[in-house]
Amino acid sequence: MSRVIGQKLEEVDEGIFAYLQLDGSWCLNNSGIVLGREGAIVVDTAATEARARKLHETVRRLGSGRATTLVNTHHHGDHCFGNFVFAPETTIIAHELARAEMAAGGKALQGIWPDVEWGEIELRLPDVTFPDRMTVHTGDFEVELIHVGPAHTSNDVVAWLPSQRVLFAGDVVFNGVTPFVLMGSVAGSLAAVERLRALGPATIVPGHGAVGGAALLDHTADYLLWVQHLAAEGIAAGLSPAETAREADLAQYAELLDDERIIGNLIRAYAEAQTEEPRPVDIADALGQMFEYHGGRPACFA
Repeated sequence: MSRVIGQKLEEVDEGIFAYLQLDGSWCLNNSGIVLGREGAIVVDTAATEARARKLHETVRRLGSGRATTLVNTHHHGDHCFGNFVFAPETTIIAHELARAEMAAGGKALQGIWPDVEWGEIELRLPDVTFPDRMTVHTGDFEVELIHVGPAHTSNDVVAWLPSQRVLFAGDVVFNGVTPFVLMGSVAGSLAAVERLRALGPATIVPGHGAVGGAALLDHTADYLLWVQHLAAEGIAAGLSPAETAREADLAQYAELLDDERIIGNLIRAYAEAQTEEPRPVDIADALGQMFEYHGGRPACFA
């Protein structure tokens, strides 16, 4: 499979941009830029210093002058490591759990791919947190921040522009890339998808992959329901998540990037199916099983 690695700026509505990092695989996430008279609202940064500085320069070149507000959709480093390149007067907003997870996790992501040129990352935590919903403005733009986790993680936030029906979905939604719920919830992700569907988005900027429409919600739900079905079959047959994954026919999901995530997703699905209360999952062990399934550590082009 050919790989296209780079950046692409796409105007999805007047003054609203998707900043896409191709091809959307590990650590190549998307950002959003909303340009108002007073400055820009930016949704998510990037994994490395070099990529974050390219995003920052793009915001500057668009003519907004500066970013007044930066939103982190969740705590993973590809979405927040680049916070520090933005000016101290840029207010950073995230869910209250995201700030705690960022502080606890630090730069742990760098240990998974030690060969990536991360740069001189300085961990910068959110200045403002909220528990459920918050609305921010720039010029005539109104951006609703809505906590929809647990989904991809415990602290997923989406940025919704109701007037334009544009949704920055963070990693609740992927396009052309395998969804990943090891650190969140399969059932919670399905509930989050239905909450997003109820908003009626016309344009969805996923956390990774190309911009799409409401059909992305259908694709996400279909995949997660398939994972739940596989888990139920595997449990009934007495198979481990890894054994179930190896026997599974990926069928229509075979072309998705990062298919090793099926292991992590099944581990989470097993945990949800076997106990009434969510039980802890060993993340390091799960990642190890994913990499073994892949045949080694998957490539990261960050």
